[in-house]
Amino acid sequence: MLFVGVDWAEDHHDVCVMDQDGAVLGKRRVPDSVAGIGELHGLIADHVHDDEAVVVGIEIDRGLVVWSLLESGYEVYAINPMASARYRDRHSTSGAKSDPGDAKVLADLVRTDRHNHRPIAGDSDLAEGVKLLARAHQNAIWGRQRQVNALRSSLREYYPGALVAFGTELASTDALAVLAIAPTPELGRALSRSKIASALRKGGRQRNIERRAEEIQSALRAEQLEAPELITRAHGVITRSATALISTFNTEIAELEAALSEHFEQHPDAKVVLSLPGLGTVLGARVLGEFGDDRTRFSGPKSRKN
Repeated sequence: MLFVGVDWAEDHHDVCVMDQDGAVLGKRRVPDSVAGIGELHGLIADHVHDDEAVVVGIEIDRGLVVWSLLESGYEVYAINPMASARYRDRHSTSGAKSDPGDAKVLADLVRTDRHNHRPIAGDSDLAEGVKLLARAHQNAIWGRQRQVNALRSSLREYYPGALVAFGTELASTDALAVLAIAPTPELGRALSRSKIASALRKGGRQRNIERRAEEIQSALRAEQLEAPELITRAHGVITRSATALISTFNTEIAELEAALSEHFEQHPDAKVVLSLPGLGTVLGARVLGEFGDDRTRFSGPKSRKN
């Protein structure tokens, strides 16, 4: 067997090739390019014999470099960076870190301890696509929530009437439509019921428009504590910006969800996942993406549960 450690970076990769006895056969830094990956394969080819297995340790589990290694028939282990750091501590007391040194650590790790790790699963491209979309969709939701939290904090400091009007639904089309045209208490008090109703219609509301407009107008016109004018104007600019960002997040989340559903429904395991209680399309796609579709990924039910 031949053991290879690849310390991955954005613009270059450090490679270390090691034999079964732990002797370093070759080291090289290669650029992150077609030519660089060719150099990596060339370095391995210089030392590998016919039908000799090549085992690779690297700290990522996807990407162009990983796919290139897998396509070459190598057995690739994605090592958690925390695990490789602990392994480095076993062999060095200085705490010093270097890319060439980390490549050697990874090669040595898969030489001696690969039985404690699992090789990268052979998921299908469709399952990988579902995982990428599911993660992007979830990240977009988290990004929107950060904006909503910031908006709520800002409104609490100068516009409590808006919080009364919209409560915990600041990401709703109703809240975004009204705050876009009335980002300050003064503008909110000046809104007529018909103007609020028009904003609600433009935002997409189709039912109970007049009643909802009356509720919003009552909340915005209620007596409230007020911040100084300059502070209020500054907060108003921030609120207008936040509503625009949240609206954009809403649009992108909807598009990501549509793409996620399309990919998920194409997968042959989708019906199995959806048969589990409590799993809809979005959560089911996340489960499929994170579990993958490689039947050999988990050694047993306990492994999958963990």
